[in-house]
Amino acid sequence: MDLSIVVPLFNEEESLPELSEWIHRVLTGHQLTYELILVDDGSNDGSWEQIEQLSKKYPQIRGARFRRNYGKSAALHTGFAMATGDVVVTMDADLQDSPEEIPEMKRMIIEEGFDVVSGWKKKRYDPFFSKRVPTRLFNWAARKVSGIRLHDFNCGLKAYRLNVAKSIEVYGDMHRYMPVLAKSNGFTNIGEKVVQHQERKYGVTKFGMDRFIKGFLDLLTVTFLTRFAKKPMHLFGSLGTLMFVVGLGIALYIGIDKLVALLRHVPQRLIADSAFFYIGLTSMILGTLLFIGGFLGELISRSAVERNNYEIEKQI
Repeated sequence: MDLSIVVPLFNEEESLPELSEWIHRVLTGHQLTYELILVDDGSNDGSWEQIEQLSKKYPQIRGARFRRNYGKSAALHTGFAMATGDVVVTMDADLQDSPEEIPEMKRMIIEEGFDVVSGWKKKRYDPFFSKRVPTRLFNWAARKVSGIRLHDFNCGLKAYRLNVAKSIEVYGDMHRYMPVLAKSNGFTNIGEKVVQHQERKYGVTKFGMDRFIKGFLDLLTVTFLTRFAKKPMHLFGSLGTLMFVVGLGIALYIGIDKLVALLRHVPQRLIADSAFFYIGLTSMILGTLLFIGGFLGELISRSAVERNNYEIEKQI
């Protein structure tokens, strides 16, 4: 099978018939075989009933329904587990992602050798101050931290090789950082394609301004997990050592200064009356705690069942 289209959805009853027909028209027009995996993330409207009806009309449709709302990452994880196509494409169900882009993204994966192709909504129809400005700041920060030169990390329209999709463990709100997770698993050939952004036709957006705050927190989480999950001592030990050395340096300076003053019989106030004494003491305590935290993290990491799980690409 050429393609698996994974569509997470929540209360998208109105858009599903049009989306299914649009995908079917485009892909059959390009003579591509596909399966459409619709993952209902605990909708409380008629989305699941719509999926059941559409599956009778389009045999390519497969569906899964959560008992409650778990979030987009959980829906994508389930969709990836169900996917069987050579290329896995993710897109939103709100008709803002165009299926017309899918054949070219599939070609880039198969013919140009990309592991991941991410969509870039270069021209957006979102409100300027409430969405476009925060999105640009968010993408700038993600580029700097991850080192991946993408313009639009949050675009739902992405394409993956099947083995890439199967290797990514997406949870929480990590769906924003799928390319980062792919890179951490050794899939570094990540491309980008300018895609059309459609205006929302039905319903309202399911995301508010809080998603940008959560996005930055998730960026810190995914950065830590991809860089230091199996070597926490490298982070906490380095920070702890640095803070301890700074505190020790301050303490030595205060102590030597006091000793020199006593030898010269120069009157000086008590060491405990100096603010530097408490700064140095606090730095040494925090440094020790960070070092201990890194050591405990190292012990936990070494005890983890998956500590020696590595992705082997080829073997003879």
